Amino acid sequence: MYMKQYWLFLSALISSISLIAQEPALWMRYPAISPDGKEIVFSYKGDLYKVSAEGGQAQLLTMHEAHDFMPVWSKDGKKIAFASDRYGNFDVFVMSSNGGEPTRITHHSAPDYPYDFTPDNQHIIFGSGRHTVHSNVRFPSPRLFLQLYKVPVGGGRSQLISATGMEHARFDSKGKMLVYQDRKGTEDAWRKRQTSSVARDIWTYDMTSQQYKRISSFEGEDRDPLFSSDDQSVYYLSEKKGAQNLFKLSLDGKTEKQITQFKDHPVRHLSRANDNTLCFSWNGEIYLVKNDGSPKKVNINVQADAKRNAETIVPVTATGGDVAVSPNGKEVAFIFRGEVFVTSVEGGITKRITNTPQQERDLAFSKDGRTLYYSAERGESWDIFRTSISRKEEPYFYASTLLKEEPVLVSDKEEFQPVISPDGKLMAYLEERNILKVYNLEKKTSVTIIGAGKNFSYRDGDQEYAWSPDSKWIVARSSKGRYGASEGVLYKADGTTPEGYDLTKSGFQDGGFQWALDGKAMLWVSDKWGRKSLAYQGSREVDIYMMFFDQDTYDRFRLSKEDYALLKEREDKVKKDSASKSRDSIAKANWKPDVESIDQRKIRLTPTSLSLGSYVMAPSGDKLWYTASNERTVELWQLDLRTRESRVITKLSGSNISLSPDGKWILLQSGGGIMKLEPESGRMTPISIRSEMVLNGAGEREYILHHAWRQVKKKFYDPKLHGLDWDMYRRNYAKFLPHINNNHDFQELLSEILGELNASHTGGRYSPQNPAGDQTASLGLFFDEFTVSKGLKITEVIAGGPVDVSVSKIRAGHILEKIDGEEITADADWAGLLNRKAGKNVLLSLLNPTNNERYEESIKPIGSDQGLLYQRWVNTMREMVDKLSGGKLGYVHVQGMNDGSYRTVYEEVMGRNSEKEGLIVDTRFNGGGWLHDDLVTFLNGKQYLTFRPYGFQAGGGEPMNKWTKPSIVVMSESNYSDAFIFPYAYKQIGIGKLVGKPVPGTGTAVWWEAQIDPTLVFGIPMIATVGKEGRPTENLQLYPDLDVDLPYEAFINKKDTQIEAAVKELLKEIGKK
Repeated sequence: MYMKQYWLFLSALISSISLIAQEPALWMRYPAISPDGKEIVFSYKGDLYKVSAEGGQAQLLTMHEAHDFMPVWSKDGKKIAFASDRYGNFDVFVMSSNGGEPTRITHHSAPDYPYDFTPDNQHIIFGSGRHTVHSNVRFPSPRLFLQLYKVPVGGGRSQLISATGMEHARFDSKGKMLVYQDRKGTEDAWRKRQTSSVARDIWTYDMTSQQYKRISSFEGEDRDPLFSSDDQSVYYLSEKKGAQNLFKLSLDGKTEKQITQFKDHPVRHLSRANDNTLCFSWNGEIYLVKNDGSPKKVNINVQADAKRNAETIVPVTATGGDVAVSPNGKEVAFIFRGEVFVTSVEGGITKRITNTPQQERDLAFSKDGRTLYYSAERGESWDIFRTSISRKEEPYFYASTLLKEEPVLVSDKEEFQPVISPDGKLMAYLEERNILKVYNLEKKTSVTIIGAGKNFSYRDGDQEYAWSPDSKWIVARSSKGRYGASEGVLYKADGTTPEGYDLTKSGFQDGGFQWALDGKAMLWVSDKWGRKSLAYQGSREVDIYMMFFDQDTYDRFRLSKEDYALLKEREDKVKKDSASKSRDSIAKANWKPDVESIDQRKIRLTPTSLSLGSYVMAPSGDKLWYTASNERTVELWQLDLRTRESRVITKLSGSNISLSPDGKWILLQSGGGIMKLEPESGRMTPISIRSEMVLNGAGEREYILHHAWRQVKKKFYDPKLHGLDWDMYRRNYAKFLPHINNNHDFQELLSEILGELNASHTGGRYSPQNPAGDQTASLGLFFDEFTVSKGLKITEVIAGGPVDVSVSKIRAGHILEKIDGEEITADADWAGLLNRKAGKNVLLSLLNPTNNERYEESIKPIGSDQGLLYQRWVNTMREMVDKLSGGKLGYVHVQGMNDGSYRTVYEEVMGRNSEKEGLIVDTRFNGGGWLHDDLVTFLNGKQYLTFRPYGFQAGGGEPMNKWTKPSIVVMSESNYSDAFIFPYAYKQIGIGKLVGKPVPGTGTAVWWEAQIDPTLVFGIPMIATVGKEGRPTENLQLYPDLDVDLPYEAFINKKDTQIEAAVKELLKEIGKK
């Protein structure tokens, strides 16, 4: 009987496992139908699978820890090309369509993505992020403009087809025409429903005549094109009727048909069989369309073997910055991957306190050190929890056995960042990120300290507040309702001073508030006297200041070391009776800060301004320790506040420090972990962490998706979320999580859901860490890659590169024949010869064909030539403007909206171009920052004074630091973020004209938030900018005064039509004056 029951149970178990294993798959991406229409290959959980076009059980084709995707069938159906990051970057691989060992056929560390096979099945065409050809004068951005190559199916030398930038290129049946989608800027590829100039368009390229033709006209997204089997039409995906659907357009543009009518979600990943059966994905599943009819879902089961463990063991480190030292100074709490840990200061005993897939943060010990407070996001809000040691016999967390966790504040509001008062009775915290409250831990009641509308949090953790030692006062950083302001304001902890007392009143940036001298003084940081960046936003030096809340403390602090010693000696000789002690106790209890004359009791402590990291003061007030960075390192300084002597204690790899409760040692945080420093002796010892963590990757991803969804609800610039049913999208995308086991897929999921917002600055970003991956070094040379022959013909030596030295004989026209003795042949990929050779001696063997001289040179390649290519492009534009204008006009490119770029602009304009009659300001391919006001102010100078030194009429005048002559701005679809706001402001103020292409409305400020998985970030556009239209500038497209295209045929042949138009227009304007 027992055996029968056992076998019945085992049979049922096997059946249930089988049912689970063969559940319909979701989040199937990049489907590709075979030429005969009978099979489909797709990507699922980072592997490739093949399934019958009728559906059913899918067959595993690849199984590797790398990510395999973007499969492409050969025309005869015998081979499949795909992209895989098995060597740290995406390369093209090829394999039999029946499975087997894949063969790597590209070897460059730039990303390579396969698009199609040539009609004769001999080559694969692919897009690659390698640098362009020497004749191309468009902005050099390999990650934006993928070069189109072909490579033999069996591997070998890659041959360049087009350097204009093509995505998803496919051949017609004869191999004479290509159809592809373009790319114009950096907007996230998964953004939906945008209608702007940066949206993709469909083009054809005639490979014989080398002519380009745009065939789409919709102002939104048109993508994933392919020819019909008769080459008379193009199938493609478009958002012209709402959600992205499948369309068919005749090549002559006369007829168009919408084939699918899906709602809410986009059609993705289009492919075609020879009989025009179309295959694509929608909402994580795969569909077919036959004879341009209705779509039919392909029901697919996948028995996905796990190629990696669902849970992994990872070593625990304390490098995240969120740490707290216990009151007894014997243990340190820290956060790792969103979990709370405690480690002993001595001995390296480490204990995990929380164990959830969600995030904990904001650590604070109780007064007795037996309770840890922290914030946690475990449901629909951030809440505050605490964990306590249960057994009285156990004094330390790190050695405890039983712990008790309980909620402290749990509600539908966001509540986090707890700070416990010194007496242990109160807890300051944030509600909804900006409202500062105090919670009575015994009475369980709260009072408001800073109400709504006073502060404006940009990122979580940017609000500061600190308790006075007597637990009666709180000092906090407050904007006082003015965005961007930062003042130190003192509040009563009972909530009776809603306006508080503004202690700093400086108008400068004040922060870093710390109480000192038993609450009778306060330290803070200000940039009042520090050297600042040229732009408003940028690095700036600061000083540490101190203010005193009574005159006696102020007077005593200012005494010299000798005078203070005499005072202490006199005071120690005076023996106080009980009455005197009682009066002192009453005076201490009744003491309150004198804020009326606080401005007369402020001292600058630091001898010079510095790039400050963090600082602490000794409890006695005689020592100040701080970290300061320079160009090479971070140093820990000690300043004796009596003698004013300072010295460097040690050099660090990080800048965060905190003082132990007894003031005897300093906790240092650096890239290598946490350390204990005894400043008097200079002894520094690591605080060891001996622990591992079971990492639940699926749980983390589930949390991050929900966290991102919630953050959008709380922080998106439009509280109405553009009218979206955000709850529906949460439910829809969450269902895919069980079908995702890697961050490549998860990043796309994040981007897809955030892309529903139709806003800039959104999407997920994944930065895989693979230090052992391929790294193709650069020789600093342009080659003729259109020709495949023995050796590589050099077309240009890049200025400033490793070959551009006086002793080198290498010139354009010479042939590179060997690298380190390895011959460059027509049937081998020469990129592999430069793998991981940056900074190493490499021997080049060359031929000068003019005299048949062969010679060798040893050089050290560089890791990247992007900086050289950018400077080359700027020089090209400058020379073009100078030639076109006859030397009358100057040129400057604004690379980024930051201080470094502004310094370059200032140098170029006020130096090289100071005598020019007008200025071309090029903002194309500027990704943003925060510089718009500096730039428009600089370019809007109006001369009001001239100078005549001793009778001579001097050039220039006032303003001396601004451009006072005519200017014109060149812009394009690639301008982003603050590079939209600048030309917008330039036009609104009426400084000059705009030339180029419309700029998408992307004028919001973003928070790119790092996740508990440090390889992932996502963006939320939080702050809208509002101009004269009275509406946010997001999605408000900016149109130029002169709309000028930059055709492929122009820029690939050293011609920039937008620069030409700008020069012509500005010369016309100058001629009128």
